[in-house]
Amino acid sequence: MAHDLVFESARSGAGMVATPHLQATEAGRAVLEEGGNAVEAALAAAAALAVVCPHTSQLGGDGVWLIRDPAGRVTTIDAAGPAGEGASALFFRERGHDEIPAYGSLAVLTVPGQVGGWLLAQEAASAYGGRMPMRRLLESAIEQARAGVTVSPSQHRASVNAQVERDAVPGFRAAFLEPDGKVPAVGTVLPCERLADTLAQLARAGLDDFYRGEVAREIAADLKRAGSPLTRADLRTYRALTRPPLKLKLPDMALWAAPPPSQGLTTLLTLALFGRLGVTRMESVAHLHGLVEAGKRAVRMGEAAITHPTLLSPDPADLLTPEALAREAAAIDPKRALPWPHRDGIGAAAGGAAWIGAADKNGVMVSYLQSLHSSFGAGLVLPSTGVLMHNRGAAFSLDPRALNPLQPGRRPPVTLSPGLAALPDGRVIAFGASGGEGSPQTEAAVLTRYAFGMPLGRAIAAPRWRLEGGLRLEEGIDEALAEQLASVGHDVEIDTAPRRDLMGHAGAVVLHPGKVGLEGAHDPRGDGGAGGI
Repeated sequence: MAHDLVFESARSGAGMVATPHLQATEAGRAVLEEGGNAVEAALAAAAALAVVCPHTSQLGGDGVWLIRDPAGRVTTIDAAGPAGEGASALFFRERGHDEIPAYGSLAVLTVPGQVGGWLLAQEAASAYGGRMPMRRLLESAIEQARAGVTVSPSQHRASVNAQVERDAVPGFRAAFLEPDGKVPAVGTVLPCERLADTLAQLARAGLDDFYRGEVAREIAADLKRAGSPLTRADLRTYRALTRPPLKLKLPDMALWAAPPPSQGLTTLLTLALFGRLGVTRMESVAHLHGLVEAGKRAVRMGEAAITHPTLLSPDPADLLTPEALAREAAAIDPKRALPWPHRDGIGAAAGGAAWIGAADKNGVMVSYLQSLHSSFGAGLVLPSTGVLMHNRGAAFSLDPRALNPLQPGRRPPVTLSPGLAALPDGRVIAFGASGGEGSPQTEAAVLTRYAFGMPLGRAIAAPRWRLEGGLRLEEGIDEALAEQLASVGHDVEIDTAPRRDLMGHAGAVVLHPGKVGLEGAHDPRGDGGAGGI
């Protein structure tokens, strides 16, 4: 279990990268060693993850970036695509569905924006002096795809959970299961030659080929044969977006997050409300109760802005004013838990995302999450390209009265919430977590522990919690603390079996001031780690 691990962070002087898979970490570290900047390292790691972590990210997914330049300016890349023009409530009702399917070809209804985000990230890397061609940044991913994917412990666990639902989805068994449908053992090598060919084509023709070239043509043809509402025209018109981030200045830190439809707003609200509670002792009932209650109110405050960001929804800036935060923080009872459960409109479980962090000696930093929405996404593997498609569109509702109604061309709510923080002593932290709707809870736990003084590795490895109906506590949390949380009204459940994925996988990279250098760590619950030069 994570609480038994002696988990130290990695340190370096010139560059650092952290990912949930050691092969991806090494791909990014090698780019840094060759003189690449942090964005280039993140791109190489992201491409490698799309091969070696197919349960969390693949070319048919989406992503959200935060990039800090050497002057401290932060930019968001929003690479979560919209619903296709043919994706409507009528489309699904004509096919006998009252809800959007969670997997299969009909779950593929939003444009996979991930590769479009890579394209903008490559432009950003060039602006910061990067000179590495895309063929070099995809090199490790192509080599790993040619060699085949070695099933990791995390992939094995995800396969067990996804096997029953996705076994009959076209391409899933051939790509991720044994011929008889059994889950492959850890260490099994799975071929992915078609994916290698697709990556090689993108290396030759450029990333834009994914949307407007040969790869796009093959993707669109396979989607049409499978019955997806997504078309070649939807791919052709897609562009990832560069957007200003949300920013919040607190007395003890400055924070940046991606704007809606990302749930980065929830992370900011959670930390802002908690910061007003006056908690001074780490790992106390006041600490955990305060974070849980702040998280509950953050979900309710930001729900409409995240799930349906229109002119009728609250402006995120209005929710982050001192007046709004003071009002909500004052409503938190330090001695009584707010009744729960509460169902928000994002609808993603843990397991379908991967956080990548990177930093270099010039002060460029990356906090990036790429995702299939849920483990193995829709499960649909396209035969011509080997691309595994995501199921982000499952976050929509077919009910026009819902906060998140499906509309052609509309972007879905996104659970991805990469973050950046700056502490008063000059440390800058890129942080993030997988975990679906629970990722803001994980991010708040890690960041407050680190800000309180807990070493980075321990802050990530320490037992965590998740609001899921009641308050689920990871085994290893102090029993007396669990009893205190129950005594103030939390419906406490302690997971006695190892649940290495339920709490999400967190990571962080820290740029220390002066000559102290860089520090990084990725969750021991997963298969990754940090590496530097």
